[in-house]
Amino acid sequence: MIEVGLNHFLVVSTFLFSMGIYAIVTRKNAIMVLMGVELILNSANINFIAFSRFGNFGLQGHLIALFVIVLAAAEAAIALAIVLNIYKTLSTVNIDEIDSLKD
Repeated sequence: MIEVGLNHFLVVSTFLFSMGIYAIVTRKNAIMVLMGVELILNSANINFIAFSRFGNFGLQGHLIALFVIVLAAAEAAIALAIVLNIYKTLSTVNIDEIDSLKD
């Protein structure tokens, strides 16, 4: 039986972080960019929990992860409201086509 260690958590976290960065950089849809941000926040949560479990740093990683979850929920609610308002106004959610806010 394989024992799951800190390196396993770090590999999963790195993969999620990389996928989040890839989604943010390559996608033009605002919803997909928000999903990329959520992946990055979840990778940070995995790191907080893993270092709390294996690190013995005295940090309360679980509490920080809970704070990040609350922050992500608030961020998603506000961002989705902004995206819905932009879609209602401009009929698109492509971030390349949204340039009328400059006027």
